Amino acid sequence: MFETILNVISTLAIPVIIVLIPLYGYRKGVKVYEVFTVGAKEGFDVAIHIIPFLVAIFAAISIFRTSGAMQVLSWIVSPLTNLIGMPAEVLPLAFMRPLSGSGALGILTELVTTHGPDSTIGRMASIMMGSTETTFYILAVYFGSVSVTNSRHAVPAGLTADLAGIISSVIITNIIFG
Repeated sequence: MFETILNVISTLAIPVIIVLIPLYGYRKGVKVYEVFTVGAKEGFDVAIHIIPFLVAIFAAISIFRTSGAMQVLSWIVSPLTNLIGMPAEVLPLAFMRPLSGSGALGILTELVTTHGPDSTIGRMASIMMGSTETTFYILAVYFGSVSVTNSRHAVPAGLTADLAGIISSVIITNIIFG
């Protein structure tokens, strides 16, 4: 029953959002198409401006993965994650998600292909992917686009939110699907 409700909500969520936002804007008197095209132009200008920041973050991620540092970090932390009910297979996703969306998607795809989408690992990884964010990527893009050099509390706040998402995904998976 609960899974059926979740399936209906997930099927309808995106189409409803795509319809409701423009309708809401139109109702408020916003020229939706014109505002959209202005935003798209500004987005393109920002994309050109942040290319150096993207190159730097992708190089750092590549070094982290290729050097084997992720595997070592996963091995060190796995005794703790086993205590909270998090399978060791999901740990690389938890480490990669704050760094890279595409890297995390690659790990998620591998987990779902290997263990199946309806397995505990597949479900936990999927919930984790939706409950966390690419913190360092976002900081590089957004702070880089407006030339912010001092991130102050943004990194600890973002990583704390990611940790909350990771722990929540473990708890939710174990309660609902465990």
